Amino acid sequence: MVDTRILSDKQVLGATGAALGAAAIRQAIAQKGKASIIVATGASQFELLQNLVAAQEIDWSRVTAFHLDEYVGMDITHPASFRKYLQERFVAPLGGDVTFHPVNAEGNPQAEAKRLSAVIAEHDIDVCFAGIGENCHLAFNDPPADFDTEEPYIVVTLDEACRKQQMGEGWFPSLDAVPEQAISMSIRQILKSRLVILSVPDARKAQAVKDALEGPVDPRHPASIVQTHQQAILLLDPDSASKLS
Repeated sequence: MVDTRILSDKQVLGATGAALGAAAIRQAIAQKGKASIIVATGASQFELLQNLVAAQEIDWSRVTAFHLDEYVGMDITHPASFRKYLQERFVAPLGGDVTFHPVNAEGNPQAEAKRLSAVIAEHDIDVCFAGIGENCHLAFNDPPADFDTEEPYIVVTLDEACRKQQMGEGWFPSLDAVPEQAISMSIRQILKSRLVILSVPDARKAQAVKDALEGPVDPRHPASIVQTHQQAILLLDPDSASKLS
């Protein structure tokens, strides 16, 4: 059962997600002296990351962070680079205290996926911050998603709906400019996180939210897999919750 909360607006949604995540990070550090987290990118995460980096009483030098995905061939100077996004909105505001493992897909993507898979295999993930795509994707696991692979990071081909979303959010000038492949964290690796916090505002996500929560668990609706997670929290605003029964 997904803990679903409908909040008044994006600002409250972001602050709530950050507060829940910060509490889990503090708890992990208190219990075992360190924490490992997954951070996400995209328009849905602006407010969350702004609040997370401002959270009090977190020793970020004890935190290791991974991220969900990056486009194949993406230069870090490109406005759509997820590494750039997280360096600016997460790593830099923390003064570089956090240990961050970026996905660098500029070279051989298969080799990078293998390298990162080996790194993350050494960590138990305490919190995963994520969103849901307009096509119900989770990370860049577009439908039909691979629910079976045990590889932590995989190379995926992006479907047209996903690429249109990236263009629609203003990251690219045209559909042709959106890369066709990415390195993505796999579904099973995301599910290994003790706590999954999904921040999903906006009306354009309403159908995906309905499919994820009220439909069957099905690779055609990748985010529906969170129905099987023991501790998943889905944060919505009235627009993204508008199609729920």
